[in-house]
Amino acid sequence: MTTAQESSSLGLQRSRPRVVIVGGGFGGIHAARRLCDVDVDVTLLDRGTSHLFQPLLYQCATGLLSEGEISSPLRHLLRGNRNVHVALGEAHAVDAASRVLTASRFDGSTFDLPYDYLIVAAGMRQAYHGHDEYIRWAPGMKTLDDALAIRRKLISAFEMAESLPTAEERRPWLTFAVAGGGPTGVELAGQIRELAVHALAHEFQSIDPCEARVLLFHGGDRVLPSFNRKLSAAAQRTLDKVGVETHLGVHVTDVCETSIETTAKNAARTKKRYGARTILWTAGVEAVPFAGALANALGVKQIQGGRIAVEPDLTVPGHPNVWVIGDLMSLNELPGVAEVAMQGGRHVGGCIARTVAGGTPDRKPFKYRDLGSAAYIARRHALLQAGPIRMSGFMGWVSWGVIHIAFLAGYRNRFGTLLNWGVTLASRTRRERAITYGDPQSARQPYAEPASES
Repeated sequence: MTTAQESSSLGLQRSRPRVVIVGGGFGGIHAARRLCDVDVDVTLLDRGTSHLFQPLLYQCATGLLSEGEISSPLRHLLRGNRNVHVALGEAHAVDAASRVLTASRFDGSTFDLPYDYLIVAAGMRQAYHGHDEYIRWAPGMKTLDDALAIRRKLISAFEMAESLPTAEERRPWLTFAVAGGGPTGVELAGQIRELAVHALAHEFQSIDPCEARVLLFHGGDRVLPSFNRKLSAAAQRTLDKVGVETHLGVHVTDVCETSIETTAKNAARTKKRYGARTILWTAGVEAVPFAGALANALGVKQIQGGRIAVEPDLTVPGHPNVWVIGDLMSLNELPGVAEVAMQGGRHVGGCIARTVAGGTPDRKPFKYRDLGSAAYIARRHALLQAGPIRMSGFMGWVSWGVIHIAFLAGYRNRFGTLLNWGVTLASRTRRERAITYGDPQSARQPYAEPASES
Protein backbone atom coordinates (compact mmCIF):
# COMPACT_ATOMS: atom_id res chain seq x y z
CA MET A 1 0.00 0.00 0.00
CA THR A 2 1.35 3.45 -0.85
CA THR A 3 2.16 5.73 2.10
CA ALA A 4 4.74 8.12 0.65
CA GLN A 5 3.34 11.15 -1.15
CA GLU A 6 3.24 10.62 -4.90
CA SER A 7 1.74 12.36 -7.91
CA SER A 8 0.11 11.00 -11.03
CA SER A 9 0.53 12.47 -14.50
CA LEU A 10 -2.68 14.42 -13.79
CA GLY A 11 -0.71 16.47 -11.29
CA LEU A 12 -2.74 15.26 -8.28
CA GLN A 13 -0.83 14.87 -5.01
CA ARG A 14 -1.49 11.50 -3.39
CA SER A 15 -0.67 10.59 0.20
CA ARG A 16 -3.39 8.03 0.93
CA PRO A 17 -4.27 4.68 -0.63
CA ARG A 18 -5.37 5.27 -4.21
CA VAL A 19 -8.54 3.80 -5.70
CA VAL A 20 -9.07 4.01 -9.45
CA ILE A 21 -12.56 3.26 -10.78
CA VAL A 22 -12.98 2.66 -14.51
CA GLY A 23 -16.51 3.54 -15.65
CA GLY A 24 -19.14 6.02 -14.48
CA GLY A 25 -22.12 3.72 -14.87
CA PHE A 26 -24.20 2.20 -12.08
CA GLY A 27 -21.33 0.15 -10.64
CA GLY A 28 -18.75 2.92 -10.73
CA ILE A 29 -21.02 5.57 -9.22
CA HIS A 30 -22.12 3.34 -6.34
CA ALA A 31 -18.54 2.28 -5.60
CA ALA A 32 -17.41 5.92 -5.50
CA ARG A 33 -20.28 6.92 -3.22
CA ARG A 34 -19.56 4.06 -0.83
CA LEU A 35 -16.00 5.36 -0.48
CA CYS A 36 -16.99 9.00 0.14
CA ASP A 37 -16.03 8.99 3.86
CA VAL A 38 -13.15 6.52 3.61
CA ASP A 39 -9.51 7.61 4.07
CA VAL A 40 -8.61 7.00 0.40
CA ASP A 41 -8.17 9.07 -2.76
CA VAL A 42 -10.54 8.01 -5.52
CA THR A 43 -10.24 8.71 -9.24
CA LEU A 44 -13.31 7.91 -11.35
CA LEU A 45 -12.34 7.57 -15.02
CA ASP A 46 -14.95 7.62 -17.76
CA ARG A 47 -14.85 8.25 -21.53
CA GLY A 48 -17.87 10.54 -21.18
CA THR A 49 -18.82 13.35 -18.83
CA SER A 50 -22.16 11.96 -17.64
CA HIS A 51 -23.73 8.98 -15.95
CA LEU A 52 -26.24 7.49 -18.39
CA PHE A 53 -29.46 5.81 -17.29
CA GLN A 54 -29.42 3.14 -19.99
CA PRO A 55 -32.78 1.54 -19.10
CA LEU A 56 -34.56 4.59 -20.56
CA LEU A 57 -32.27 5.12 -23.54
CA TYR A 58 -34.92 3.83 -25.96
CA GLN A 59 -37.31 6.57 -24.79
CA CYS A 60 -34.72 9.19 -25.74
CA ALA A 61 -34.34 7.49 -29.13
CA THR A 62 -38.08 7.67 -29.79
CA GLY A 63 -38.59 11.28 -28.76
CA LEU A 64 -40.25 10.76 -25.39
CA LEU A 65 -37.39 11.97 -23.19
CA SER A 66 -34.47 14.31 -23.81
CA GLU A 67 -30.87 13.22 -23.36
CA GLY A 68 -30.65 15.52 -20.33
CA GLU A 69 -33.44 13.65 -18.56
CA ILE A 70 -31.62 10.31 -18.71
CA SER A 71 -28.08 11.54 -18.00
CA SER A 72 -26.43 13.46 -15.16
CA PRO A 73 -22.95 15.04 -15.07
CA LEU A 74 -20.55 12.87 -13.11
CA ARG A 75 -18.97 15.89 -11.48
CA HIS A 76 -22.39 17.05 -10.29
CA LEU A 77 -23.37 13.65 -8.91
CA LEU A 78 -20.09 13.35 -6.99
CA ARG A 79 -19.65 17.00 -6.01
CA GLY A 80 -20.13 16.17 -2.32
CA ASN A 81 -17.45 13.45 -2.36
CA ARG A 82 -14.36 15.50 -1.48
CA ASN A 83 -12.02 12.55 -1.91
CA VAL A 84 -13.22 11.77 -5.45
CA HIS A 85 -11.60 13.19 -8.59
CA VAL A 86 -13.40 12.75 -11.92
CA ALA A 87 -11.21 12.32 -15.01
CA LEU A 88 -12.32 12.32 -18.64
CA GLY A 89 -10.46 9.60 -20.50
CA GLU A 90 -10.64 6.06 -21.81
CA ALA A 91 -8.81 3.20 -20.08
CA HIS A 92 -6.18 1.92 -22.46
CA ALA A 93 -3.73 -0.41 -20.66
CA VAL A 94 -2.77 -1.77 -17.24
CA ASP A 95 0.65 -2.56 -15.78
CA ALA A 96 -0.27 -5.02 -13.04
CA ALA A 97 3.25 -5.22 -11.62
CA SER A 98 3.65 -1.44 -11.27
CA ARG A 99 -0.04 -0.91 -10.51
CA VAL A 100 -0.51 1.77 -13.12
CA LEU A 101 -3.50 2.31 -15.38
CA THR A 102 -2.89 4.18 -18.65
CA ALA A 103 -5.72 6.19 -20.13
CA SER A 104 -6.20 8.11 -23.39
CA ARG A 105 -7.38 11.70 -23.54
CA PHE A 106 -9.80 13.19 -26.05
CA ASP A 107 -6.91 14.37 -28.26
CA GLY A 108 -5.16 10.98 -28.31
CA SER A 109 -2.52 11.80 -25.69
CA THR A 110 -2.21 9.54 -22.65
CA PHE A 111 -1.80 9.85 -18.89
CA ASP A 112 -1.07 7.42 -16.06
CA LEU A 113 -3.11 6.69 -12.94
CA PRO A 114 -1.22 4.78 -10.22
CA TYR A 115 -3.50 2.69 -8.02
CA ASP A 116 -3.51 0.56 -4.91
CA TYR A 117 -7.02 -0.70 -5.62
CA LEU A 118 -8.56 -0.96 -9.09
CA ILE A 119 -12.30 -1.31 -9.73
CA VAL A 120 -13.28 -2.02 -13.33
CA ALA A 121 -16.90 -1.18 -14.17
CA ALA A 122 -16.37 -0.49 -17.86
CA GLY A 123 -19.58 -2.15 -19.05
CA MET A 124 -20.34 -3.75 -22.39
CA ARG A 125 -21.05 -2.54 -25.92
CA GLN A 126 -23.36 -3.69 -28.72
CA ALA A 127 -22.24 -6.95 -30.34
CA TYR A 128 -22.58 -7.56 -34.07
CA HIS A 129 -21.28 -11.13 -33.92
CA GLY A 130 -18.46 -10.78 -36.42
CA HIS A 131 -20.30 -8.34 -38.69
CA ASP A 132 -19.21 -4.94 -37.45
CA GLU A 133 -20.04 -3.56 -40.88
CA TYR A 134 -23.72 -3.75 -39.89
CA ILE A 135 -23.29 -0.76 -37.58
CA ARG A 136 -23.31 1.53 -40.63
CA TRP A 137 -26.96 0.71 -41.31
CA ALA A 138 -28.11 -0.69 -37.95
CA PRO A 139 -27.16 1.36 -34.89
CA GLY A 140 -27.26 -0.31 -31.50
CA MET A 141 -28.76 0.91 -28.23
CA LYS A 142 -25.99 1.43 -25.67
CA THR A 143 -24.97 5.11 -25.80
CA LEU A 144 -26.43 8.58 -26.21
CA ASP A 145 -24.86 8.68 -29.67
CA ASP A 146 -26.85 5.54 -30.53
CA ALA A 147 -30.08 7.08 -29.25
CA LEU A 148 -29.64 10.31 -31.21
CA ALA A 149 -28.69 8.37 -34.36
CA ILE A 150 -31.82 6.23 -33.99
CA ARG A 151 -33.98 9.30 -33.43
CA ARG A 152 -32.57 10.81 -36.62
CA LYS A 153 -33.34 7.63 -38.58
CA LEU A 154 -36.89 7.32 -37.20
CA ILE A 155 -37.99 10.92 -37.71
CA SER A 156 -36.25 11.18 -41.09
CA ALA A 157 -37.97 8.00 -42.30
CA PHE A 158 -41.44 9.49 -41.79
CA GLU A 159 -40.36 12.77 -43.40
CA MET A 160 -38.91 10.91 -46.39
CA ALA A 161 -42.10 8.91 -46.85
CA GLU A 162 -44.15 12.13 -46.78
CA SER A 163 -42.19 13.47 -49.74
CA LEU A 164 -42.43 10.40 -51.98
CA PRO A 165 -45.22 10.14 -54.59
CA THR A 166 -46.13 6.43 -54.57
CA ALA A 167 -47.01 3.83 -51.96
CA GLU A 168 -44.36 1.50 -53.35
CA GLU A 169 -41.64 4.09 -52.80
CA ARG A 170 -42.92 4.92 -49.34
CA ARG A 171 -43.20 1.33 -48.14
CA PRO A 172 -39.53 0.67 -47.17
CA TRP A 173 -39.32 4.04 -45.43
CA LEU A 174 -42.35 3.13 -43.32
CA THR A 175 -40.92 -0.29 -42.42
CA PHE A 176 -38.86 -0.48 -39.23
CA ALA A 177 -36.89 -3.63 -38.37
CA VAL A 178 -35.59 -4.40 -34.88
CA ALA A 179 -33.12 -7.27 -34.36
CA GLY A 180 -33.32 -8.82 -30.90
CA GLY A 181 -36.29 -9.83 -28.76
CA GLY A 182 -34.85 -9.07 -25.33
CA PRO A 183 -36.06 -6.17 -23.16
CA THR A 184 -34.34 -3.47 -25.24
CA GLY A 185 -35.66 -4.78 -28.56
CA VAL A 186 -39.21 -5.25 -27.28
CA GLU A 187 -39.28 -1.83 -25.63
CA LEU A 188 -37.89 -0.15 -28.75
CA ALA A 189 -40.36 -1.90 -31.08
CA GLY A 190 -43.30 -0.94 -28.88
CA GLN A 191 -42.16 2.67 -28.66
CA ILE A 192 -41.86 3.00 -32.45
CA ARG A 193 -45.48 1.90 -32.81
CA GLU A 194 -46.52 4.36 -30.09
CA LEU A 195 -44.63 7.15 -31.84
CA ALA A 196 -46.42 6.38 -35.10
CA VAL A 197 -49.90 5.73 -33.74
CA HIS A 198 -50.11 8.44 -31.09
CA ALA A 199 -47.58 11.24 -31.58
CA LEU A 200 -47.44 11.43 -35.39
CA ALA A 201 -50.88 10.18 -36.37
CA HIS A 202 -52.39 13.56 -37.35
CA GLU A 203 -49.32 15.54 -38.36
CA PHE A 204 -48.83 14.43 -41.97
CA GLN A 205 -50.88 15.00 -45.09
CA SER A 206 -49.58 12.46 -47.62
CA ILE A 207 -49.01 9.48 -45.34
CA ASP A 208 -50.75 7.78 -42.46
CA PRO A 209 -48.04 7.08 -39.84
CA CYS A 210 -50.29 4.41 -38.34
CA GLU A 211 -49.49 2.26 -41.38
CA ALA A 212 -45.86 2.00 -40.27
CA ARG A 213 -44.74 -1.63 -40.01
CA VAL A 214 -42.54 -2.61 -37.08
CA LEU A 215 -40.82 -5.98 -37.53
CA LEU A 216 -39.23 -7.65 -34.50
CA PHE A 217 -36.79 -10.52 -35.19
CA HIS A 218 -35.65 -12.91 -32.47
CA GLY A 219 -33.75 -16.19 -32.52
CA GLY A 220 -35.58 -17.76 -29.60
CA ASP A 221 -39.01 -19.32 -29.38
CA ARG A 222 -40.43 -16.40 -27.36
CA VAL A 223 -39.71 -12.77 -26.66
CA LEU A 224 -38.22 -11.74 -23.32
CA PRO A 225 -36.73 -15.16 -22.56
CA SER A 226 -35.36 -13.93 -19.20
CA PHE A 227 -38.93 -13.54 -17.92
CA ASN A 228 -41.43 -16.15 -16.75
CA ARG A 229 -43.19 -17.84 -19.68
CA LYS A 230 -46.60 -16.45 -18.70
CA LEU A 231 -45.22 -12.91 -18.60
CA SER A 232 -43.48 -13.49 -21.92
CA ALA A 233 -46.79 -14.64 -23.41
CA ALA A 234 -48.52 -11.54 -22.00
CA ALA A 235 -45.87 -9.37 -23.63
CA GLN A 236 -46.42 -11.12 -26.94
CA ARG A 237 -50.16 -10.49 -26.78
CA THR A 238 -49.54 -6.80 -26.15
CA LEU A 239 -47.08 -6.58 -29.04
CA ASP A 240 -49.66 -8.21 -31.31
CA LYS A 241 -52.33 -5.80 -30.10
CA VAL A 242 -50.28 -2.66 -30.78
CA GLY A 243 -49.25 -3.93 -34.21
CA VAL A 244 -45.67 -5.17 -33.84
CA GLU A 245 -45.02 -8.07 -36.23
CA THR A 246 -42.93 -10.62 -34.34
CA HIS A 247 -40.79 -13.19 -36.17
CA LEU A 248 -39.38 -15.87 -33.85
CA GLY A 249 -36.80 -18.58 -34.51
CA VAL A 250 -34.81 -16.56 -37.02
CA HIS A 251 -31.32 -15.09 -37.15
CA VAL A 252 -30.47 -11.86 -38.95
CA THR A 253 -27.88 -12.87 -41.53
CA ASP A 254 -27.49 -9.73 -43.64
CA VAL A 255 -28.05 -6.00 -43.27
CA CYS A 256 -27.70 -3.36 -45.95
CA GLU A 257 -28.95 0.16 -46.59
CA THR A 258 -32.34 -0.89 -47.95
CA SER A 259 -33.12 -4.30 -46.47
CA ILE A 260 -32.56 -6.95 -43.84
CA GLU A 261 -32.24 -10.72 -44.39
CA THR A 262 -33.22 -13.43 -41.92
CA THR A 263 -32.48 -17.15 -41.89
CA ALA A 264 -34.73 -19.62 -40.09
CA LYS A 265 -33.07 -21.72 -37.40
CA ASN A 266 -34.98 -24.86 -38.44
CA ALA A 267 -33.64 -27.57 -40.71
CA ALA A 268 -34.91 -25.84 -43.84
CA ARG A 269 -32.75 -22.75 -43.12
CA THR A 270 -35.19 -20.64 -45.13
CA LYS A 271 -33.96 -17.18 -46.01
CA LYS A 272 -36.23 -14.16 -46.30
CA ARG A 273 -35.47 -10.54 -47.14
CA TYR A 274 -37.51 -7.55 -45.98
CA GLY A 275 -37.29 -4.07 -47.48
CA ALA A 276 -36.61 -1.61 -44.67
CA ARG A 277 -34.79 1.70 -44.55
CA THR A 278 -34.62 1.80 -40.74
CA ILE A 279 -32.89 -1.16 -39.09
CA LEU A 280 -32.06 -1.20 -35.39
CA TRP A 281 -29.81 -3.69 -33.59
CA THR A 282 -30.26 -4.95 -30.03
CA ALA A 283 -29.11 -8.56 -30.54
CA GLY A 284 -26.47 -9.11 -27.89
CA VAL A 285 -23.54 -7.38 -26.20
CA GLU A 286 -19.78 -7.86 -26.00
CA ALA A 287 -16.98 -6.60 -23.80
CA VAL A 288 -15.44 -3.20 -24.46
CA PRO A 289 -11.89 -3.28 -25.93
CA PHE A 290 -10.27 -2.43 -22.59
CA ALA A 291 -11.49 -5.76 -21.19
CA GLY A 292 -9.07 -7.58 -23.49
CA ALA A 293 -6.15 -5.40 -22.40
CA LEU A 294 -7.08 -6.00 -18.76
CA ALA A 295 -7.36 -9.76 -19.20
CA ASN A 296 -3.96 -9.94 -20.93
CA ALA A 297 -2.32 -7.80 -18.26
CA LEU A 298 -3.74 -9.92 -15.43
CA GLY A 299 -3.18 -13.27 -17.15
CA VAL A 300 -6.82 -14.37 -17.19
CA LYS A 301 -9.10 -15.54 -19.98
CA GLN A 302 -12.24 -13.85 -21.24
CA ILE A 303 -15.46 -15.86 -21.43
CA GLN A 304 -19.08 -15.36 -22.51
CA GLY A 305 -18.78 -12.42 -24.86
CA GLY A 306 -15.52 -11.17 -23.39
CA ARG A 307 -16.59 -11.08 -19.75
CA ILE A 308 -14.05 -11.73 -17.01
CA ALA A 309 -14.68 -14.48 -14.44
CA VAL A 310 -14.28 -13.26 -10.86
CA GLU A 311 -13.92 -14.78 -7.41
CA PRO A 312 -16.88 -14.79 -5.00
CA ASP A 313 -15.68 -11.43 -3.62
CA LEU A 314 -15.60 -10.01 -7.19
CA THR A 315 -11.79 -9.86 -7.36
CA VAL A 316 -9.92 -11.15 -10.41
CA PRO A 317 -8.27 -14.53 -9.68
CA GLY A 318 -4.69 -13.97 -8.51
CA HIS A 319 -5.19 -10.22 -8.09
CA PRO A 320 -6.78 -9.40 -4.72
CA ASN A 321 -6.56 -5.65 -5.35
CA VAL A 322 -8.46 -5.70 -8.68
CA TRP A 323 -12.24 -6.04 -8.87
CA VAL A 324 -14.50 -6.37 -11.92
CA ILE A 325 -18.16 -5.46 -11.42
CA GLY A 326 -21.33 -4.91 -13.42
CA ASP A 327 -21.99 -6.27 -16.90
CA LEU A 328 -18.31 -7.07 -17.48
CA MET A 329 -18.03 -9.59 -14.66
CA SER A 330 -19.03 -13.24 -14.86
CA LEU A 331 -20.20 -14.85 -11.61
CA ASN A 332 -22.91 -17.44 -11.01
CA GLU A 333 -24.75 -16.45 -14.22
CA LEU A 334 -25.81 -13.13 -12.71
CA PRO A 335 -27.67 -11.02 -15.29
CA GLY A 336 -26.25 -7.84 -16.80
CA VAL A 337 -28.75 -5.51 -15.15
CA ALA A 338 -28.42 -2.26 -13.25
CA GLU A 339 -29.14 -3.72 -9.83
CA VAL A 340 -26.28 -6.23 -10.09
CA ALA A 341 -23.89 -3.38 -10.92
CA MET A 342 -25.17 -1.13 -8.11
CA GLN A 343 -24.96 -3.84 -5.48
CA GLY A 344 -21.54 -4.88 -6.78
CA GLY A 345 -20.27 -1.32 -6.55
CA ARG A 346 -21.44 -0.96 -2.96
CA HIS A 347 -19.96 -4.35 -2.07
CA VAL A 348 -16.51 -3.55 -3.45
CA GLY A 349 -16.53 -0.09 -1.88
CA GLY A 350 -17.32 -1.72 1.45
CA CYS A 351 -14.51 -4.28 1.06
CA ILE A 352 -11.98 -1.51 0.40
CA ALA A 353 -13.32 0.57 3.30
CA ARG A 354 -12.96 -2.32 5.74
CA THR A 355 -9.50 -3.20 4.39
CA VAL A 356 -8.25 0.35 4.87
CA ALA A 357 -9.78 0.61 8.34
CA GLY A 358 -8.63 -2.78 9.58
CA GLY A 359 -5.31 -3.14 7.82
CA THR A 360 -6.11 -6.65 6.57
CA PRO A 361 -7.73 -7.65 3.25
CA ASP A 362 -11.50 -8.05 3.35
CA ARG A 363 -12.57 -11.08 1.28
CA LYS A 364 -16.28 -11.00 2.05
CA PRO A 365 -18.19 -12.80 -0.73
CA PHE A 366 -20.71 -10.87 -2.80
CA LYS A 367 -24.34 -11.74 -2.12
CA TYR A 368 -26.77 -10.50 -4.72
CA ARG A 369 -30.30 -9.66 -3.66
CA ASP A 370 -32.56 -10.07 -6.66
CA LEU A 371 -35.03 -7.19 -6.65
CA GLY A 372 -36.62 -8.34 -9.89
CA SER A 373 -36.81 -7.30 -13.52
CA ALA A 374 -39.17 -5.01 -15.41
CA ALA A 375 -39.85 -4.28 -19.07
CA TYR A 376 -42.07 -1.71 -20.78
CA ILE A 377 -44.18 -3.09 -23.65
CA ALA A 378 -46.62 -0.29 -24.52
CA ARG A 379 -48.50 2.46 -22.72
CA ARG A 380 -50.31 1.01 -19.71
CA HIS A 381 -48.64 -2.36 -20.34
CA ALA A 382 -45.42 -3.47 -18.68
CA LEU A 383 -44.00 -6.54 -16.93
CA LEU A 384 -42.60 -6.91 -13.43
CA GLN A 385 -40.96 -10.06 -12.11
CA ALA A 386 -39.60 -10.11 -8.54
CA GLY A 387 -39.33 -13.45 -6.78
CA PRO A 388 -42.85 -14.91 -6.58
CA ILE A 389 -44.38 -11.60 -7.71
CA ARG A 390 -45.54 -11.54 -11.34
CA MET A 391 -47.27 -8.48 -12.77
CA SER A 392 -48.34 -7.50 -16.26
CA GLY A 393 -50.69 -4.98 -17.82
CA PHE A 394 -51.60 -1.80 -15.92
CA MET A 395 -50.23 -2.81 -12.50
CA GLY A 396 -46.98 -3.90 -14.08
CA TRP A 397 -46.83 -0.55 -15.89
CA VAL A 398 -47.31 1.44 -12.66
CA SER A 399 -44.69 -0.65 -10.86
CA TRP A 400 -42.29 -0.26 -13.77
CA GLY A 401 -42.67 3.53 -13.60
CA VAL A 402 -42.06 3.68 -9.84
CA ILE A 403 -38.90 1.58 -10.13
CA HIS A 404 -37.42 3.63 -12.95
CA ILE A 405 -38.15 6.97 -11.30
CA ALA A 406 -36.53 5.70 -8.09
CA PHE A 407 -33.37 4.58 -9.92
CA LEU A 408 -32.90 7.79 -11.94
CA ALA A 409 -29.94 9.87 -10.74
CA GLY A 410 -30.90 13.26 -9.30
CA TYR A 411 -34.17 14.83 -8.18
CA ARG A 412 -34.29 17.10 -11.22
CA ASN A 413 -34.21 14.14 -13.63
CA ARG A 414 -36.83 12.29 -11.62
CA PHE A 415 -39.22 15.24 -11.55
CA GLY A 416 -38.61 16.14 -15.21
CA THR A 417 -39.14 12.57 -16.40
CA LEU A 418 -42.31 12.13 -14.36
CA LEU A 419 -43.71 15.42 -15.68
CA ASN A 420 -42.80 14.51 -19.26
CA TRP A 421 -44.48 11.11 -18.96
CA GLY A 422 -47.64 12.74 -17.60
CA VAL A 423 -47.83 15.33 -20.37
CA THR A 424 -47.18 12.69 -23.02
CA LEU A 425 -49.96 10.45 -21.68
CA ALA A 426 -52.41 13.35 -21.55
CA SER A 427 -51.59 14.93 -24.90
CA ARG A 428 -50.15 12.01 -26.91
CA THR A 429 -47.38 14.31 -28.15
CA ARG A 430 -43.60 13.91 -28.16
CA ARG A 431 -41.61 17.11 -28.27
CA GLU A 432 -38.11 15.58 -28.23
CA ARG A 433 -37.97 15.09 -32.00
CA ALA A 434 -35.13 17.38 -33.04
CA ILE A 435 -32.53 15.63 -35.17
CA THR A 436 -28.82 16.29 -35.48
CA TYR A 437 -26.33 15.51 -38.22
CA GLY A 438 -23.44 14.31 -36.09
CA ASP A 439 -21.06 17.27 -36.30
CA PRO A 440 -20.94 20.84 -37.67
CA GLN A 441 -19.05 19.81 -40.80
CA SER A 442 -21.73 17.28 -41.76
CA ALA A 443 -24.47 19.78 -40.94
CA ARG A 444 -22.95 22.30 -43.39
CA GLN A 445 -23.06 19.91 -46.31
CA PRO A 446 -26.02 19.40 -48.66
CA TYR A 447 -27.84 16.11 -48.25
CA ALA A 448 -26.50 14.93 -51.61
CA GLU A 449 -25.95 16.19 -55.09
CA PRO A 450 -29.33 16.25 -56.91
CA ALA A 451 -29.59 13.56 -59.53
CA SER A 452 -29.41 14.96 -63.05
CA GLU A 453 -32.44 14.37 -65.24
CA SER A 454 -31.83 12.54 -68.50
